[in-house]
Amino acid sequence: MQNVYTVGQVNSYIKNMFAQDFLLQELSVKGEVSNCKYHSSGHIYFTLKDAKGTISCVMFAGNRSGLNFRMAEGMQVVVHGTIDVYERDGKYQMYAKTIKQDGAGALYERFERLKEELLERGMFASEYKKPIPKYIKTLGVVTAPTGAAVRDIINIASRRNPCVQILLYPATVQGDGAAESIVRGIKMLEQQKVDVIIVGRGGGSIEDLWAFNEEVVAQAVFDCRIPIISAVGHETDTTIIDYVSDLRAPTPSAAAELAVYDVTIIYSQLQGLRASMLRQMQNHLKLCRAEIKTLEAGLKMNSPMGKIREKRSFALSVEDRISNAMKARIVRERHRLAIYIEQLRGLSPLDKLNQGYSYVSDHEGRTVTDVRKISEGERLQIYVKNGRIDTEVIGKCLMNRETEEV
Repeated sequence: MQNVYTVGQVNSYIKNMFAQDFLLQELSVKGEVSNCKYHSSGHIYFTLKDAKGTISCVMFAGNRSGLNFRMAEGMQVVVHGTIDVYERDGKYQMYAKTIKQDGAGALYERFERLKEELLERGMFASEYKKPIPKYIKTLGVVTAPTGAAVRDIINIASRRNPCVQILLYPATVQGDGAAESIVRGIKMLEQQKVDVIIVGRGGGSIEDLWAFNEEVVAQAVFDCRIPIISAVGHETDTTIIDYVSDLRAPTPSAAAELAVYDVTIIYSQLQGLRASMLRQMQNHLKLCRAEIKTLEAGLKMNSPMGKIREKRSFALSVEDRISNAMKARIVRERHRLAIYIEQLRGLSPLDKLNQGYSYVSDHEGRTVTDVRKISEGERLQIYVKNGRIDTEVIGKCLMNRETEEV
């Protein structure tokens, strides 16, 4: 019977085959960057492609130290790294160690050439930019009828001013015929005499956004007598119409905010004017209220409770000073006591005994300091450092300048 393997075993086997191929461990691949995403973790995910195929690539954050440029859609690069299998998905991808630029991609070159040409023709000049009216009644939108972009524009415009009428031209924004569809949308909304036109779509690769880089679209935006706000892709995406349009918004949501004035601000301004009129009418009343507040503040400052709190604070401060003074006095007295103890220790008989001295007492415990006060045969006690010696006097002598026997 033929062996049956699990999916994980097959993926692991294929991964081992890739690992044993030395060519796949260190190789360089040249291609055009597409779908490049900088992740918040620091990793970079992108696709490397040419005319015959694509390969998924990832550069981990730890290898980005040698990357001295920011990758963009359409760039031609040389990626050096390893090709390996991601076992969980069963897909192979290239793990980039270094990335170097190898000139711009074909689309990027077309973009730059058209940009330079239109710049020379003066289509980017600021003197041709039409001002965006502050208060509009009708808003024209040229974008796909489905997707997040149109929803965001409608939601934000309706929230900022529900009275604004929105005219949507459902254009094709990607693929064949997209440029012509966008141009028709601009011209139709111009005929409707809307106040402002938003032209845009959501984010994507440079290929997805290419319709907005076509010369016919740029020319239609430039020729339009209605102010146009471009809102293509995300904030980092840039297209030709961003330079030609009268105003560029980083996102479709931002375009709606720029085109439609927030009616709540108008309401707020009206409320401010009303409040100003009331202030002028009630000026005398406010002055009286201010005077009352001043008197109230003075009363609070001079109130009995305020004085009590002040005295309590002073009492607490005095208590802290007394406590600190007592602690300082105790420290000084303890220091003096330590000095006295050391002095007493120097005079202690026990210390003298430890030095080899002894003292003598009679049978009644009286210290013997004079040989003339004892008699022969009398019993005495001799104290040394570690005990007592009982003894009897068998003789004595008196010590003076001239030694003589008593």
